[in-house]
Amino acid sequence: MKINQLLQDITATEFDLTVEGLCLNSNSIQPGDVFIALQGEKGHGIDHIDQAINQGCIAVLVDSQTAVCNVPAIRIDNLTTHLADLAKTFYPKAQTVDVIGVTGTNGKTSVAHFISQLLSQLGVKNGLIGTLGISNNSQTSSQTTPDIITLYRALHEYAQNDINTAVLEVSSHGLAQQRIQGLNITQAVFTNFSQDHLDYHHSLQQYKSEKLKLFQQNSVQSVVINQDDASHADFEMASKNKQISRYSIQDFDDIKTTEYGFITQLNGFVFEVPFLGEFNLLNILAAYQTLKARDFTDEQIIPLLHQLSPPPGRMQKNAQQLIWIDYAHTPDAIEKAITTLQNHYPEHKIRVIFGCGGDRDKDKRAKMGKITSKLADTIILTNDNPRSENPQTIIEDILSGIDDSYEVIINENRQIAIENAVITLNEEECLLIAGKGHETTQILNHETLKSNDNDMVLAAIIEAARLKKIKNKQR
Repeated sequence: MKINQLLQDITATEFDLTVEGLCLNSNSIQPGDVFIALQGEKGHGIDHIDQAINQGCIAVLVDSQTAVCNVPAIRIDNLTTHLADLAKTFYPKAQTVDVIGVTGTNGKTSVAHFISQLLSQLGVKNGLIGTLGISNNSQTSSQTTPDIITLYRALHEYAQNDINTAVLEVSSHGLAQQRIQGLNITQAVFTNFSQDHLDYHHSLQQYKSEKLKLFQQNSVQSVVINQDDASHADFEMASKNKQISRYSIQDFDDIKTTEYGFITQLNGFVFEVPFLGEFNLLNILAAYQTLKARDFTDEQIIPLLHQLSPPPGRMQKNAQQLIWIDYAHTPDAIEKAITTLQNHYPEHKIRVIFGCGGDRDKDKRAKMGKITSKLADTIILTNDNPRSENPQTIIEDILSGIDDSYEVIINENRQIAIENAVITLNEEECLLIAGKGHETTQILNHETLKSNDNDMVLAAIIEAARLKKIKNKQR
């Protein structure tokens, strides 16, 4: 597409260039792309133009500024208001993809993965976009909901490859920043609502208001709502004139807790859920109701439920020991993760390692400390992603919610904290490593380091075995 055709409804231009793609992130520029330089939270895209040019961008669209560089730079005032039109014009097939949007404070990733797995098993080609990336696609993203240009580009590519259905995690940030504007979201799924992201939204009501926007979309035809959540009525109210499907833990005819998961009965079908947590039973019901609303039958769906597998970092159990890695980083999520282990292992003590992210909602830190100290037998506080904050300050904030009589182990080095916990873990203990889940990096004072909880656990288990072998030889 010629650049003057792309911009014909926005601004006139004398340049005659053939555009291969659009991109907001200078790190993701491909040869032939136009780089869109916008004001970000901590800087302006104009500072990254040289990098974009080095990677092959042929022109730059600049938001309300004048840029001097080695490629054509076109100034467009209020550029952010034109992003959706630019995306629709250049990636028109994106709007032909049937999108299932999943939102909620916790559980988005698991529910989206379950829906995607079921669709695949039922023969529906689909793409999955969310916290863990963009499947079956050349596009990449580190955001739960990618920026609007990346999102349209990914969906356009899906359509080109005959993938006509996508499952999308929809974050409150994505809704507030209108990243899903104009998409063909036909189904919306609500998992739950609790405190998170108050650093951005400033109040729970504002946070909820952003979530509700998904259910108010004109394109949405049917919604799936967790009736067990205290906020379900608000989401039902936002879903006027739409088909509403509800789910509740009471939908199961019977639930038996086992060491490895559950034996359940649903609508006359008996099956095993091979992973832990009542919240995961709700996540499975959310996926089940989503498929039901798409006219699949119980006979088609329910026999597949026992084959579902949770995504990485979501109550991910180590194969050798009673060690779980979970993404829990909110008060509600960490409470559910700990009580899950208590329910499945009532005779065991619970040891928990966690921290809180820097430059994020500070109010939840003390609450997470209080909840964990009331439920866990041992707490080890360590770094999560401190970002630009002083790690000691974050830990002190967490400690403010813990009674002084509770003995807390503190080790800011996450790797050493995990290694020590694994090596000293008793057979009568469960270990929960919370907060980072699937993440492979740690952000410390603006430096991004390699860091993966699962890799640390595996290394610590090997080291524990080595130490045990040495000890046995010394006897």
